[in-house]
Amino acid sequence: MTAQTTHTIETAVFDLDGTIYLGDGLLPGAQRLIETLRATGRRTVFCSNNPTKSTATYADKLTGLGIPTDEAEVFTSLAATVKWVTTVMPGAAVFPIGEQPLWEALSAAGVRISEDPEQIDLVISSYDRTFEYRKLQIAFDALWFHKRARLVATNPDRFCPFPGGRGEPDAACITAAITAGTGVECEAVFGKPERGLFDIISWATGLDPTTTVMVGDRLSTDIAFARNNGMISALVLTGETDRAMLEAAPAELQPDLVLESIDELIPLLDSGRQEIRTSS
Repeated sequence: MTAQTTHTIETAVFDLDGTIYLGDGLLPGAQRLIETLRATGRRTVFCSNNPTKSTATYADKLTGLGIPTDEAEVFTSLAATVKWVTTVMPGAAVFPIGEQPLWEALSAAGVRISEDPEQIDLVISSYDRTFEYRKLQIAFDALWFHKRARLVATNPDRFCPFPGGRGEPDAACITAAITAGTGVECEAVFGKPERGLFDIISWATGLDPTTTVMVGDRLSTDIAFARNNGMISALVLTGETDRAMLEAAPAELQPDLVLESIDELIPLLDSGRQEIRTSS
């Protein structure tokens, strides 16, 4: 017999791409759900594994799409990466393979950036649409030839979803290329489902994971993030995951709730029911 656990929902954490919006358009029900949550006194938090945008950019995008959002409500893998670098490897010379927001965030935190393989202590692999052979060569020399650098990645995603089912290769593709050439394994990955991003969100908001629902479209990141950190997990089928993928997924990646549309959470709130029951 499956036991039932009752949770009072005080905070909702949302993935962005494939969950709240896709491309430049809001997904059905997203605005209505956020408005309902806020109107009933619940905290809303947004988090993304995409390290190519700042928290301010995400807040501006959400606001422009009709969901007024403060920068303090947005958390990213970029922030978790910078926090790790400054905490674990202060003073290190870092070579980021990523786009401008990653470089800017590291520089703003006082991190020393270098393209000299003889000086590089850390290579950061990230989502980089400017990836080129020159960057791969620098990483190769620092990791394999000089054997002095460590390798980490901002996020574990294989691709970033686009409308129409398309996508762009994400950080995991670049990490795989570096590892294939050097034989050096990535020792740490930030963003969902890793603990570092959760700790940053928890510290900033004071959320209680047992009263927090994590809503996302990916089993390996969003649902694993919820399960790894004690949150209620809700999978929305508007992004990467479809029914066939869900049915084939192992037990440890099965969500507490499955939503065809994100606003299927609303009846739990509008009806006056303050609780979600999940299997345990």
